[in-house]
Amino acid sequence: MNLCHPNTIKELMADAGIVFRKDYGQNFLINPMVPYDIAEACADRTDSMILEIGPGIGCLTAELARRYEKVVAVEIDKGLIPVLGKTLAEFDNVTVINGDIMQTDLRELINVYSEGRDVSVAANLPYYITTPILMRLLESGVPFRSITVMVQNEVASRLCAKAGTGDYGAITAVLGYYGTATRLFKVPAGCFLPAPKVDSAVIRIDLYQEKPFFPKDERLFFNLIHGAFEMRRKTLVNALSSKLSDYCKEEISAAVSSLGFDLNIRGERLSTKDFIQLSDALFDGKHAAE
Repeated sequence: MNLCHPNTIKELMADAGIVFRKDYGQNFLINPMVPYDIAEACADRTDSMILEIGPGIGCLTAELARRYEKVVAVEIDKGLIPVLGKTLAEFDNVTVINGDIMQTDLRELINVYSEGRDVSVAANLPYYITTPILMRLLESGVPFRSITVMVQNEVASRLCAKAGTGDYGAITAVLGYYGTATRLFKVPAGCFLPAPKVDSAVIRIDLYQEKPFFPKDERLFFNLIHGAFEMRRKTLVNALSSKLSDYCKEEISAAVSSLGFDLNIRGERLSTKDFIQLSDALFDGKHAAE
């Protein structure tokens, strides 16, 4: 069964009495090389477990099942569950769960199904909820090895951007705290049914198994990033002075200067490591004064 053929997709959905769900951001792949390439890239060990988010009718799931020991797929659309039962019937290493990944206890899921295996994530993420899902995965505390996802092309550019470039933003700096993102390949809109209005891209995030840096105050570190980019046209000092109620402009200026930065620098010039060093400088300055 060619799960990437438009006629197959339409027949499966018609037989199940279901339609494409715009509210779930459903766009099904019709280019078989895309799920093949995602599956090839998403983990380094064949004895891994793969957590797939949003399997749809199972075209990527099948490719994952052919390569890895265990696949657990979480699908929010209950109408697709019987379809997946049909399309994945040949695989005894796949478990399909009807659920919302945003409401799923990820730690419990991994504890139940991983059986000690390394765990990586694969997903074709709906555009409207890309960032919330990524942040849920990153903040879950689950020691994922990698997260390989297809996202809107523009989002991929932001996630993989370097400090000081136009695409660099708050999500990029936050992501840098958890791992490193690499752009793998572009996926034109014509590879989907129905075709979205924009192109997509696949990225892989390799998560730190041991973080190279730890802020002294994690909340302050995240507040710095959000404050710096919320008003990114302002200088870093002015942006943070408007957002950090616990610090005056003089304290922020002193911390920025202590790191060797010009007081007119903007937040987009700072790497994740720079933001950690700045948060530590503010933390130390505040506590030294107490």
